[in-house]
Amino acid sequence: MPIINRLAEFQNDIAAWRHDFHRHPELLYDVNRTAEVVADHLRDFGVDEIATGIGRTGVVGVIHGRNSTEGRTIGLRADMDALPIEEATGKPYASTVPGKMHACGHDGHTAMLLGAARYLAETRNFDGTAVVIFQPAEEGGAGGKAMVDDGIMSRFAIDEVYGLHNMPGLPIGRFAIRSGPIMAATDEFEIRVVGHGGHAAKPHATIDPILIGTQLVQALQSIVSRSVDPLEAVVVSVTKFHSGFVHNVIPGSADIGGTVRSLTAAMRDLAERRIREIASGIALAHGATIDVSYHRNYPVTRNHPDQTLFAAGVAGEIVGAANVDTDVAPMMGGEDFSYMLQERPGAFIFMGNGDSAGLHNPEYDFNDEALPIGSSYLARLVETALQPR
Repeated sequence: MPIINRLAEFQNDIAAWRHDFHRHPELLYDVNRTAEVVADHLRDFGVDEIATGIGRTGVVGVIHGRNSTEGRTIGLRADMDALPIEEATGKPYASTVPGKMHACGHDGHTAMLLGAARYLAETRNFDGTAVVIFQPAEEGGAGGKAMVDDGIMSRFAIDEVYGLHNMPGLPIGRFAIRSGPIMAATDEFEIRVVGHGGHAAKPHATIDPILIGTQLVQALQSIVSRSVDPLEAVVVSVTKFHSGFVHNVIPGSADIGGTVRSLTAAMRDLAERRIREIASGIALAHGATIDVSYHRNYPVTRNHPDQTLFAAGVAGEIVGAANVDTDVAPMMGGEDFSYMLQERPGAFIFMGNGDSAGLHNPEYDFNDEALPIGSSYLARLVETALQPR
């Protein structure tokens, strides 16, 4: 496994950075400590330019190669934020902040990109420019969009952009990628059923929102089973149902919420339309009012064909081509790297985290054995794309 020797030499440093981030998790855009530590490391590495406050609390570092005027500019992105979960790993570097932990491996992503930045700043064995992007608020805050909206692509003249995410269950030393949709669009809906409350002993004198709501929940499941082509991938999940407060009162309203996941614009449109149509029909049938609020969240994470092939080739140089799955099934989870891929060609790849607990699990931990692999992959993306002439 040809990990870059220099990166292997400071693997312990990369692990120490990760453990520090892990001890001090921060949520969404409130990643001020993490961003400050990242910027301090970049200064120590001799990075040519450091910009802070991009996308509110993001950090960008610019590293010029030996001939920066001749080559292109490659962007490398890592996410910095943690999750509102109480840690249960028992690790010596476990979270010191109650109710917060790095349960998705963003501590590892950030540390690996720092490792790549240190190596690239030391060696500068490329023509062109590397831009390292440390993003806040991936976990539901659309920090990727915030950085794009701040003009990151044009300001730093980025030509292509690449990201990665660890994958529990995929062995250490393995990568997985695909061209086209690799992660889903993530939409959210909130539905309010307004009926007419009354005494539970006189249901005939009410319009029962709980009865209506249960019918609505069941009917929503027909979207995937009866409205979607079986060869398409769509998920409709109801995750909230709140109504009532005592045993002998039929309440006047019920609130229902959930998520929709899809891989194409057509299926995204279909799911929203069917939710509204089903709600309207059930409301009419029962004489109730049903209001639907539908929010389109992260778009589909769609890899570009040429950059996917390139990324797979670089990963194969690190771990061997046989250890790179180039046709992994899309995941129905969401990722706001999608906003960056809408602006520039690039690719998002999964990297093995071994036999660990799953993402967003209180027992999850990023595997330190993966650190030099990920750092080597990120550094080689730049060196291979921007080979000196």
